[in-house]
Order: sequence, then C-alpha cells, then structure tokens
Amino acid sequence: MVLETLEPLEQRWRTELTQLDVAVDDVPELTAEPHSEAEQGVDVVEDGRVPLARLIPAGVDRRGVPTRARIVLYRRPLEARAQDGIDLSDLVHDVLVEQVASYLGLDPDVVDGES
Repeated sequence: MVLETLEPLEQRWRTELTQLDVAVDDVPELTAEPHSEAEQGVDVVEDGRVPLARLIPAGVDRRGVPTRARIVLYRRPLEARAQDGIDLSDLVHDVLVEQVASYLGLDPDVVDGES
C-alpha cells in the first residue's frame, strides 16, 4: 500500500526525492527519555499521542556516518485508526503526502498535485 501511494509521488518529484528513504515499522519506538531532535525526528503526524509517521532528517549517526532523510510510517497505529481497507489506503496516502510535503517544504496540496 505504501509503495502504491509513493509511486506517483516519486514520479512527480523524482529529482527532489532522490535522497529520501521511506520505511514501515510495526510500531513507533517510544522511550521514557527524550532523544535529540535529530534522533527522534520532526514533523510527527499523530493521532492523539500515538505517532502515525515520522520524518527523520538527514544527519550523522552516533558513529559519524552520514544518514539520509527518512520517512517512517507505523503500520499498527495506522491500521488501528482506519475503519476498513479503503480508509487505511486513504490514511496512508494522506500521511505520506503530508510527510513528503514537510520534507520538501511545500504545501501538501502542491505535493499531491491538487494545486
């Protein structure tokens, strides 16, 4: 589902998205201790207090190795929020468009091709 949603975005924004990775994890890693913004990510899309996705900016890991920007979608929180398969597909689309828009610094409607 994520790949199907991502494909038209990658076609439209091919050049701009060459340094972006997209991943799916089952659940977000929630810890008691706050991490730095670079480790924790920014622009978390939340449903209440549960993150649905996170944009982690490019940076440098603890070993000094450069990392690429990454959008991580959380499968179980997305599934829990959706009422059915169509709703899940719409939700994945909306969350992914919002995260790509945040990464590009654009309005989600522009990223989605609606304006």
